Amino acid sequence: MFHGKKTFILLLVLISLFQGNAQAESLFSYQWSQKPPQSQVFPEKYSEVEGVLMFRGSNERSAPAYGTTDMKLLRPTLAWEKKTKSSSWGGGAGWTGQPAIVRWAPEVLQTMNVKAKFLAKPNFTEVIYASLDGFVYFIDLESGEETRNPIKVGNPIKGSVSVDARGYPLLYVGEGIPENGTIGFNLYSLTDQKRLLRVNGKDQFAYRTWGAFDSSAIFNRLDDTLLVGGENGLFYHLKLNTVFNPSNKSISISPVISKYRYKAADNKYQGIENSVAAFGDIAYFADNGGTLQAMNLKTFTPLWSLPAIDDTDATIVLEQEGGVPYLYTGTEVDKQGKSGSSFIRKINGLTGKTVWQNKYPCFSLLGPHPVNGGLLATPILGKKEIGNLVIFTIARYGTFSGGLMVALDKATGHEVWKLPMKNYAWSSPVDVYDNTGKAYIIQADSVGTVTVIAASSGKVTGSLNIGTNIESSPAVFNDYVVVASRGGKIYGLKLE
Repeated sequence: MFHGKKTFILLLVLISLFQGNAQAESLFSYQWSQKPPQSQVFPEKYSEVEGVLMFRGSNERSAPAYGTTDMKLLRPTLAWEKKTKSSSWGGGAGWTGQPAIVRWAPEVLQTMNVKAKFLAKPNFTEVIYASLDGFVYFIDLESGEETRNPIKVGNPIKGSVSVDARGYPLLYVGEGIPENGTIGFNLYSLTDQKRLLRVNGKDQFAYRTWGAFDSSAIFNRLDDTLLVGGENGLFYHLKLNTVFNPSNKSISISPVISKYRYKAADNKYQGIENSVAAFGDIAYFADNGGTLQAMNLKTFTPLWSLPAIDDTDATIVLEQEGGVPYLYTGTEVDKQGKSGSSFIRKINGLTGKTVWQNKYPCFSLLGPHPVNGGLLATPILGKKEIGNLVIFTIARYGTFSGGLMVALDKATGHEVWKLPMKNYAWSSPVDVYDNTGKAYIIQADSVGTVTVIAASSGKVTGSLNIGTNIESSPAVFNDYVVVASRGGKIYGLKLE
């Protein structure tokens, strides 16, 4: 039935912990198409490569910026812009739409089909941006020039690309809209930009027929594996069996693909849009109904599951405290109707116990093309000067078009500061730091304003408006910010 391979069917009753003090049994069933090979734990440091290699930069999904900033005027300015092509969904980028920014190792750079002028450039740093127009663009970080021809994927791309954590010339690209009739995810060689693998999201093994991939894949550089969630409700484990031969300028894969499906009695909404987070040997993800679960990557069995509250598309961020991973997550207002609450939580990643929970009332636009409120932006996990804070950006709070940025104490969940926003944001905020550890936030919003905020106080220090909605999330490399708009352009900004 499943390609002649042995299937593993297990039924269990998991004790689900909800709101920190109430326990409820939830019938939860799951099945693997085939049991994956044994995995190694994720390394303490996701990658040795300089840059931001995937959505939010690390397996904890907490590193959207690389390096430090040398801002003096505390404001962004326009350094360059690049116009994309267009599709039925327009150009530029949508949610989550974060670029990868990679400073390639010299020996890897020489294996790739980058234009000659960039092969010889010292400290060459490349931006890789997937667009709603169905292309993936390659851009020099400093100048905004194309470094090689774009890859034509063919379907609009809403999610964020991922580069192999080893710094190998291997690129993951998920498709967002089935404009050409099929939809799935891909792996490309960046030596010659040829597609090495395409996985069809319309899979008979899945409980849902919608096959998009907004999730950004995560690589484990220690065991040559890839994890990604699909909007078909499947969780994928790929043993890649990668062979990279720099002397021959070639890379190949021979993947073994294992797929996990599940059913929760309290949730009929399949679909994983957030990007899988991981700590050690545990992976974490949530779905369109709000079921949140932890997957043991040694036994490939669920460690725990929390009951559904509402759609959870924002990626979970985690941090270890005393060897225990703690999750920061929040919901949208979607299944609740035109109004409801965004539930913001801190959760013990080993037990599933809720440490604290806050509620923020929000609005949502229903219908065939919903525009949800609540948490769609992935939160900032504070470091250095703001190491005690976790910062959330909440959409459609206060007014239908408004929003809120709020800094919460990690230990208690108490509000430290609040910044009301005239215009809401789906774009994820980015934390940047100077050489002294002073922290700033870069936040883009729905009218195209990119704002610099003092992270310890929530005070705005400067802004730039590009004139059109930014749903995508910026990535930052030292003083450069790269972000795309729904208006069909990619922008390089300089932090002054």
